[in-house]
Amino acid sequence: MSPNPSIIHVLRPGLFTTIQDLGRYGYQRFGVSVSGAMDPWALTVGNRLLGNPDRAAGLELTLQGPELLFEQRLSIAITGADLSPTCGGQSLPMWTVATMPAGSRLRFGTRRQGTRAYLAVAGGIIAPLLLGSRSTHVRSGLGGLAGRPLKKSDQLVVGSPPSTNRCWEGRALAQSSRPQYLASPILRVIPGSQVDHSAEEALHVLATSPYRVTSESDRMGYRLEGAELPHCGPADIISEAVSAGSIQVPSNHQPILLMADCQPTGGYTKLATLIRADRHLAAQLGPGDSLSFRVITMKEASKLFRSSHAELDRLLPPQNP
Repeated sequence: MSPNPSIIHVLRPGLFTTIQDLGRYGYQRFGVSVSGAMDPWALTVGNRLLGNPDRAAGLELTLQGPELLFEQRLSIAITGADLSPTCGGQSLPMWTVATMPAGSRLRFGTRRQGTRAYLAVAGGIIAPLLLGSRSTHVRSGLGGLAGRPLKKSDQLVVGSPPSTNRCWEGRALAQSSRPQYLASPILRVIPGSQVDHSAEEALHVLATSPYRVTSESDRMGYRLEGAELPHCGPADIISEAVSAGSIQVPSNHQPILLMADCQPTGGYTKLATLIRADRHLAAQLGPGDSLSFRVITMKEASKLFRSSHAELDRLLPPQNP
């Protein structure tokens, strides 16, 4: 890191703004959640546009963005949800590298599309590296800035920009490659490990019924409301490992879609699992949004995962750490 690093001052923190990277893998057996960006694809795109390593930390902004003061000139990219970013009263383009002059302010306004935006900066946000990640996990107080969301008067330290002489100003992800964050997406799933614990028609009901994201939803998981998913026995099982994307069905027969901050283990039956290639669509849902599911095979899910990564690598090749 430079002896005189760039500083970003938090003038207003926004609704729920946290430092996130791609997560804290390898520690679930010790009770530590993976955490990381809810929409890892959007954060990765932002980092690659700037020439950062994929694992560089940025900010995740939820519904209402912060107001930030840039002490030094700095290149940024805003991806994910469109929360109407502006600098000096002028709109900033999404999915595009822009330059914030020294002394400038970044503001956000109306939510136009999606729920979570990502602010990537050249050099990445610097925070303590705990168990291999800078991600904030609020429930355990781990990572980020003292394990909490940003608050007024915080100062964010920025790492050294990538060692390249190229100017990334205006570099953008092609419009045709930008995701459309719908308020009623169809999410693809594969059958879960306890599908046989549910009534025979449960998976069919899941795949043919709309569900609504309730207000009891956060980074840990979404409680969904819709058609009941019947069990053929007890809803509880002996606790075992779960992961982001697991769809649990407790005794009230309403599904829970686990997300980035999900617990390492759970004792509810898992009817299905969201495929990794659609995780970014789920991440952009908010309370009141609706969704539906479509069941596909493991082979199809694997092919979609590989093709999505291959396409991103073709558009924006990864940088060496």
